[in-house]
Amino acid sequence: MSAQSDTPPSVQTSTEDWDLVIRPRSGWFELHLEDLWRYRDLVRMFVRRDFVAQYKQTILGPLWFIIQPLLTTLTFTVIFSGVAKLSTDGLPPLLFYLAGTTPWNYFSTCVTKTSTTFTANANIFGKVYFPRLVTPLSIVISTLIQFGIQFALLLGMLGWYLLQGTPLNPNWLAIVGMTPLLILLMGSLGLGFGIIVSSLTTKYRDLSFLVTFGIQLAMYATPVVYPLSTVSEKYRTWLELNPMTAIVEAFRAVYLGAGTFSWPDLGYSAIFTVVTLALGVLIFNRVEKTFMDTV
Repeated sequence: MSAQSDTPPSVQTSTEDWDLVIRPRSGWFELHLEDLWRYRDLVRMFVRRDFVAQYKQTILGPLWFIIQPLLTTLTFTVIFSGVAKLSTDGLPPLLFYLAGTTPWNYFSTCVTKTSTTFTANANIFGKVYFPRLVTPLSIVISTLIQFGIQFALLLGMLGWYLLQGTPLNPNWLAIVGMTPLLILLMGSLGLGFGIIVSSLTTKYRDLSFLVTFGIQLAMYATPVVYPLSTVSEKYRTWLELNPMTAIVEAFRAVYLGAGTFSWPDLGYSAIFTVVTLALGVLIFNRVEKTFMDTV
């Protein structure tokens, strides 16, 4: 007589190999960043959604990416150069302000859009699982397309001034080598700040209002509408604590040949960016486990 197991079939241990195992994350450093690569198709879909939906059903469409910085630059030229008579380091005012607003717009847009990750996507997050970091990452990438359009406007303006014989000194070798670095720093810094704010707004909604006008005030603590060279030593040290200061100055130095650029300052910005992004990912990872209870 053959032996039979006393264990009911319903409670017998299964030996099946599962393709996906969903289990709770308990540690601060259990980030599972490799999931971002596995969900890269979803990242691409979100990038397309963010870019297309922004100006869907508008008359001018993506042309707003050019109109907005152009109108901002013209306004700065009239007010700060024409009325206030602020220095532009000997550069054409239109070109000076455009070279400042282009990197700043990319950073500020990354911060403001990623700062609403949890509140704006609560419905999606509550229905299906995917790495939540996919959403802010897709925003940074889609905003990079917007930056590319505005960057092309800057290059076109730079080319026009060079053809007019304006004394500019772009460093072509540095442009090739440093442009990817500067874009990476701007995007990573914006992502880091944005996901930190997004994580905190799940409990403290007041921060969303702070970001709205805080990012506008922060622009005046960054040499966007004035050169760092005109700031007195008393205040320059404080401005240099702003990590975007060195990035904007480096951007102008590379493309226009003017600006207060130094590798130590850019190194400080890089370290600040890495720390901010790492802290943001840790907090974001911790909050995503319980955010549905508070949103």
